[in-house]
Amino acid sequence: MSKLVILAYDIADDARRRSVARLCEQRMLRVQESVFEAWLTPHEVERLLAHVAREIEPRLDQVRLYSLDLRGLGRRRVIGQMPQAIPEPDYYLL
Repeated sequence: MSKLVILAYDIADDARRRSVARLCEQRMLRVQESVFEAWLTPHEVERLLAHVAREIEPRLDQVRLYSLDLRGLGRRRVIGQMPQAIPEPDYYLL
């Protein structure tokens, strides 16, 4: 089951920062310069974090990922016109 996840980073080097941004943009929506959100399964989260970990320098960079449960999602507040990640349906009607 997917959860809304928020990924934020502070990466010192331009090349590493661009590399991580490209990874995030493949499956996530950029909502701020260094903040992304998406509805991901636990497996997708682990895969993304494994790829990101290979791109950063842990002594210099920091990546944080937050997962929101339904209670936290209800408390999320957005001010402004930026797009928000929309959950994919658990089923499709054909």
